[in-house]
Amino acid sequence: MNAPYPLAAVAELIGEPARAAILIALTDGRALPAGELARAAGVSAQSASAHLSKLVGGGLLCVQSEGRHRYYAMASPEVGHAVEALGAIATRPREPGVPHPLETRALYNLRSCYDHLAGRVAVELTSAFEKSRMIQLRGERDYELGPEAPTGFEGLGLDTAALRRSRRRFARRCLDWTERRPHIAGALGAAVFSRLIALGWVARLPHTRALRITQRGAGELERRFGILARA
Repeated sequence: MNAPYPLAAVAELIGEPARAAILIALTDGRALPAGELARAAGVSAQSASAHLSKLVGGGLLCVQSEGRHRYYAMASPEVGHAVEALGAIATRPREPGVPHPLETRALYNLRSCYDHLAGRVAVELTSAFEKSRMIQLRGERDYELGPEAPTGFEGLGLDTAALRRSRRRFARRCLDWTERRPHIAGALGAAVFSRLIALGWVARLPHTRALRITQRGAGELERRFGILARA
């Protein structure tokens, strides 16, 4: 991208409806084949190929080959953060008392945002981490470990010292597009997501980035963090 304002070039890439649909389909962190992305975008295979080429060329997607198959994924967590933040800008706030549509209720409740958790439960979990002093604000965009971090995160089976040695940003505040409040991204956010999956508190649903809270998970989230999350 050699445009005078690279932001404009990226916005042009994202602004085309089919390419936006492709990016949204990849916000759960998976790598998907071109055919599945074509269906998600509602375009022909030929058209999807052209869009994917532009997204790869623009640095938003990467592609990997396995045999004769090619799989596309977001080039970095920052791309997922950008899509989530744009969703917060583009989506109008709900009127107080207006429920979520049935078909999107699970997505608004808990979903994956690239490699970390998003939605109401994720925002409430982040708030619970803050209130229990497991994390605390550092500047406007990041979290750092709080005084209760060792006890709290070790109780979840997380090694925060190892996470601090990661090359990626440790704990980033990611604006949730449905809740308009921050949830945790970065190395810590990814580790929390992976750990809740491993503990069996959260389970993936097929063909969607919405996540299901298990009966065990609902009980543990309420007992440990005071979060009401129906299984």
